[in-house]
Amino acid sequence: MANNLGRIGRALALVLIPVFAVVAAWWFTRPAAVPPTAVGAVDHAAMDMPTSDSATPVMMDSASARRIGVTFAPVTQEPLGREVRTVGQVVVDETRMRTVTLKVDGFVERLYVDYTGQRMTRGTPLLTIYSPMLVTAQEELLLARQLTNEVMGSSIDTRTGADDLVQAARRRLRWWDISDEQIARVEQAGTAQRALTIYAPVGGTVLEKNVTVGQRIMAGEPLYRVADLSSVWVDGEVYERDLGAMRVGNLVTATFDALPGVSMTGRIAYVYPTLSADSRTARVRVSFANPASRLLPGMYATLRMESDTRGVVLSVPRGAVLATGNRQLVFVRLANGQLQPRTVSIGASSDERVEILRGVALGDTVVASATFLVDAESNLGSALGGMGNMPGMDMTAPVPLPAKKGGGARP
Repeated sequence: MANNLGRIGRALALVLIPVFAVVAAWWFTRPAAVPPTAVGAVDHAAMDMPTSDSATPVMMDSASARRIGVTFAPVTQEPLGREVRTVGQVVVDETRMRTVTLKVDGFVERLYVDYTGQRMTRGTPLLTIYSPMLVTAQEELLLARQLTNEVMGSSIDTRTGADDLVQAARRRLRWWDISDEQIARVEQAGTAQRALTIYAPVGGTVLEKNVTVGQRIMAGEPLYRVADLSSVWVDGEVYERDLGAMRVGNLVTATFDALPGVSMTGRIAYVYPTLSADSRTARVRVSFANPASRLLPGMYATLRMESDTRGVVLSVPRGAVLATGNRQLVFVRLANGQLQPRTVSIGASSDERVEILRGVALGDTVVASATFLVDAESNLGSALGGMGNMPGMDMTAPVPLPAKKGGGARP
């Protein structure tokens, strides 16, 4: 038993002594600790990593282009129009809105237009009113008529004076919106009517009704608010950057949520002179004909506004221009199949195309879609070509091959 323990102890000593020796050697020869601030630090200046501003030409055949979705388009010369889209709401044309009032005090005895939304035409019965003022005016007219009959044999001056009184009494009733037919009936009857009917001075749709049967009304008190809806406005909001494209008279196409499949054309009637400080938008008023009254106040609309169309300019599809942050790039396809990045200067733009001021020529072919993929390929080429500038990444230095066992280098 003692002999076995002795053999085990010697075996453990033979194993552990080399381990301790290796650990001690590592401890005394380990490199100095790296400061925390240096961990992961990279000298980006030395690396000279490429960006879109250092893009290089790319070789790409037609099959590869189709595979990754790259399409091409020519640089064309054509008129460039801009379209602004926004939403709006149908509102009443303020020039076609009227407030109906009476010019005398009185009591409403009957309503002919008795609910909001009712349509009325000019000259139709509106309401019947009892007014002591109207009764007195009728009696004055009848007295003047009686005086005229009594002075038939008098002098001309007397008869003229009596006629003037009759005309004055008639004018007063007219000014109070009593029609000539009603005045004639009073004169024929020879007696004042207790209640008179007032006729609608305007036609349209009743938007507000503020009168009921039995109500006492005062002269000038609003009874109805009426609007002619044969023409309406749509008020839309456009951003500050789009205000320069808004011109009175420009065509506007509108679609409406309440009228699927219906498109109407109007014109900009007014651009409001103030800007919202919160939304940085301004209101634009568009006028639409509405003969069938299909457009109702409060409806929502989607507006497409045409701006001034520029003259014939060089342009490319919007997808062809790649903004890198410092410049705009397009990739031009050369005769040898290379896609060459070019810096361009851009001008106006529409929904589909961008004006090119400098950088390409008429007839050039540019990448029209998947431009970012071509740019990524170009940047990859720049990265591989520039790796020699990275510390420890000299791509031109020869790589030494391992020596053969037994000494001597491989020829």
